[in-house]
Amino acid sequence: MKPNRGPGRREVGHGNLAMRALKQVLPNMAESPYTIRLVSDILESNGSSSMATVCAGSLALMDAGIKISAPVSGIAMGMISDSKTGKYAILSDILGDEDHLGDMDFKVTGTEKGITACQMDLKVDGLTYEVLKEALDQAKEGRDHILGEMKKTINTPNAYLKPHAPRATTIVIDKDMIGAVIGPGGKVVQEIQKTTGATIVIEEVGNKGVVNIFANNQEVMDAAVKRVRNIVAIPEVDQVYDGVVKSIMPFGAFVEFMPGKDGLLHISEIKWERLETMEGVMEVGEHVKIKLVEVDKKTGKFRLSRKVLLPKPPRKEDAPNA
Repeated sequence: MKPNRGPGRREVGHGNLAMRALKQVLPNMAESPYTIRLVSDILESNGSSSMATVCAGSLALMDAGIKISAPVSGIAMGMISDSKTGKYAILSDILGDEDHLGDMDFKVTGTEKGITACQMDLKVDGLTYEVLKEALDQAKEGRDHILGEMKKTINTPNAYLKPHAPRATTIVIDKDMIGAVIGPGGKVVQEIQKTTGATIVIEEVGNKGVVNIFANNQEVMDAAVKRVRNIVAIPEVDQVYDGVVKSIMPFGAFVEFMPGKDGLLHISEIKWERLETMEGVMEVGEHVKIKLVEVDKKTGKFRLSRKVLLPKPPRKEDAPNA
């Protein structure tokens, strides 16, 4: 048993092969902006440790919630041949002795649809096309069998990351909205970080703003994403919003229906009944459901209505003549 030191040439080579095999199915940065660290501890080897790493690594990625495009399996193929007679035998899942005494070590990894990586060591002068085809066909059969066994445990990535896994997501916004997310002196983004617990980094890339959000659990991530999306969202006419009364004037109330976006709820749009005064009708801080009915094309101001969401009272019939 050798001393427990750093990885040697063999371990580095095997790890590189496993990395190349799994790299082909990893999601892109837009879908999964994470640094992935995959550790494989081989406690005992009765076959190919690198191919075991590929299979176990694929299972680990799916279990962790990394959205790989397809599971990957791998198998090590060998060959015993006699140069004098020309006889040979292709071996599947070779052991250490078969690797040492054999003439070929051919590792093949892939999904159901194709090969993602391969590596070959030969102790003979070369292979004929027929021998290589037979080895690939036999490897495909072995990989498919191993994939079937793997899928009995897990066949698709979990919908969510592990509870203890840190979260990261990216939101691309219009360049003009960067200032709104940051706020004067960074006030808005600092307030979002303080109230949600997330970390937000904003960069200008080309003509877009890239908002990177980092959180230590899904609840924190959801809260921060919602705040950012609300800031950059474009108000839509005829949409219903949950607003907060910010100030009260004699002619109505100003209601914040989206972060940083206030609209006028005129006294005539509060109730179907005619109101003579705003006194006692609403309070600052009160939550109210309103509908955006108009955006002034010249000024960009928002006109809100509450009464359109209330049932319209029936018209009073004219009193009978005396």
